[in-house]
Amino acid sequence: MAITPLPDSRTEADGSAVVRVLSYNIRSMRDDEDALARVVRACAPDLVLVQEAPRFFRWRKHAARLAAKSELVLLSGGATAAGPLLMCSLRATVERTEDVLLPLTPGLHRRGLATAVVRFAGARVGLISCHLSLRSEERYAQSGMLLDRVAGMDAPHVIVAGDLNERPGGRSFTRLTKELQDGWEVSPWGGEYTSTPDDPHQRIDAILATRGVEFLGCGVPQDLDGLDPADLRAATDHLPVLAAVRLQAS
Repeated sequence: MAITPLPDSRTEADGSAVVRVLSYNIRSMRDDEDALARVVRACAPDLVLVQEAPRFFRWRKHAARLAAKSELVLLSGGATAAGPLLMCSLRATVERTEDVLLPLTPGLHRRGLATAVVRFAGARVGLISCHLSLRSEERYAQSGMLLDRVAGMDAPHVIVAGDLNERPGGRSFTRLTKELQDGWEVSPWGGEYTSTPDDPHQRIDAILATRGVEFLGCGVPQDLDGLDPADLRAATDHLPVLAAVRLQAS
């Protein structure tokens, strides 16, 4: 069955905006970097919420190279957010950015959030890229901190995207979706499962949003012009999640 095309980016007469949002765990760019950039370009996103961006030696240079190859610009995050990163097209007007480090559990990987508020025409939206813990109790606590951050963004719309390290129905996933819309559940498009590219069998990555955001489609991209399935397998160990959303003017 042919997949209905995802709407293109546009600004509407009333000042509202249709925006394409991509969430992608890129495994520190340790795989095929050129394939990764080709996937991002094929998705034609206005916003990219990255997880596992480079965090160590010359990480800014690596992140900048990915943005340039993807025909985007860096917004915030990276090592300063313990891995989450934001990129955007020149269509976005940036109001502010903030990198947030979450409490460290001794012996576990440090987690953080890359956040920003941007505008598209008359629409303002807050952004949070996250990568939650592998440990259940820590992940549940982080989901609460994430919701606190959503509430404090001071924006009429907020989009949260990331690697939740948990399937739908899990405690943390459920905690988040009691407050936020799950794009796949609201408007499924493309594929569902994000892990792993060679054997997609679970959905642990998601794009979520506050109630005022209208999802026009959300899922793993398939059958896009310029998107080679071999690139999806070569780029990283997750499949991306792509959504088109409509943001009403503020």
